Amino acid sequence: MTINIYTIGFTKKPAKQFFETLVNASIKRIVDARLNNVSQLAGFTKKADFEYFLHKIGNIEYVHLLELAPTKDILDTYKQNGGNWENYEKQFLKLMSEREVEKQVLPEILNDGCLLCSEAKPQFCHRRLVAEYFKEKWGNVNIHHL
Repeated sequence: MTINIYTIGFTKKPAKQFFETLVNASIKRIVDARLNNVSQLAGFTKKADFEYFLHKIGNIEYVHLLELAPTKDILDTYKQNGGNWENYEKQFLKLMSEREVEKQVLPEILNDGCLLCSEAKPQFCHRRLVAEYFKEKWGNVNIHHL
């Protein structure tokens, strides 16, 4: 079985565009990979509101998997070092390996699911690293960035 993993960031997108993108891609569930999903900065993706919107607008399931989020230390170090992506990537991939997330997260959870984080584009976002990590570990993964 081929696993289709989608990714999306919510910043720089109005709610209409964001939710239409999910519905048009036939997303079954959002897999929230954020460390903090209740911040005021989350806007329409703040946990309780977000779950409601996903269900009402697209009958999309919501799951928050903290094991796919960076630690506060890794995130703070990245921000304090002026965004040194190479160091962040190494630290985050090491964390994923130590957590053995490929054994904790069932492929069925991610198949036709969409990894969510805040960054507008996947290039410098951990959601891309998560998707690529699973592709490396499971092998049968197609990645689609929305």
